[in-house]
Amino acid sequence: MKDMIYPSLLKKGDTIGVTACSDGKPDVLDAVRLDHAKVQLDKVGYKVLETKNTRVSFKSRSSSAMERKEQLEELLENDEVKAIIMVSGGDYLLEMLPLLDYDKFVKNPKWLQGYSDPTGLLYTVTVGCDIATVYGCNFSDFGMEEWHHSLENNLKLLQGEGIQQESFDFYMDGFKKKVTGYEGYDSDKEVCWRNARDEDEILIEGRFLGGCLDVLLNLVGTKYDKTTQFIEKYKEDGIVWYLESFSRESEELFTGLWNLREAGWFQYAKGFVFGRPCFFETHTDTTYEEAILSVLRSEER
Repeated sequence: MKDMIYPSLLKKGDTIGVTACSDGKPDVLDAVRLDHAKVQLDKVGYKVLETKNTRVSFKSRSSSAMERKEQLEELLENDEVKAIIMVSGGDYLLEMLPLLDYDKFVKNPKWLQGYSDPTGLLYTVTVGCDIATVYGCNFSDFGMEEWHHSLENNLKLLQGEGIQQESFDFYMDGFKKKVTGYEGYDSDKEVCWRNARDEDEILIEGRFLGGCLDVLLNLVGTKYDKTTQFIEKYKEDGIVWYLESFSRESEELFTGLWNLREAGWFQYAKGFVFGRPCFFETHTDTTYEEAILSVLRSEER
């Protein structure tokens, strides 16, 4: 049995590719931020290569599905590029999936990174090609003037430096309008970890797998869903699921998790880490925690 593919770690002087597999960043302040991200990475020893579609947006798409596919594969086949970071999230990355040549990911393994809509690419490559990917910052985050500690950790991870991720004291609640383009996170609310079972301590170990729940629910049951084969291969390690919901109401959250459970995704789960939902509502007076636990606790029976 072949081991999981881990792309080569970044080293100073390497090139980081940036592309828009989902939406692009077309606004003036977006351009300021992207340019500054390149400056910031240059300061720490990295070159940046952008594809043509990173600063374009039309109906939440940077370009056609074929153009996005071609520009991603240009970076994959460029020997100078050692990591590829998505410029942004969006809604329509899934359009690319039928067009991609997945053998190219195996022949040219590189770190793929992004979050939200890029889940569609990262998750498909991980479970389908058995290649490790990074669910982390999109490229524009590197444009802040003073990097948040999470960005420093992100780069250390790609460089192979051991990190111990600890909870931050505060987080930014919602989206804040940019004025200069150089803004950091406006961390205005205190972080609150909630242990669903009220234990004093949780100790779990396994392979991290997951992403944006809204996107994963579009993948389940399709030909890109190789989840059961992947978790069967790594059942001795077990899976720690990380999941975050963008715009699922409590009722949709329940039915979505039920769908994944019944599809066999959680068979070898060792534990779950849920992020804060971005937009959350309920029509049945069901809290976020109740929606989650009503599905996962029934899995234990």
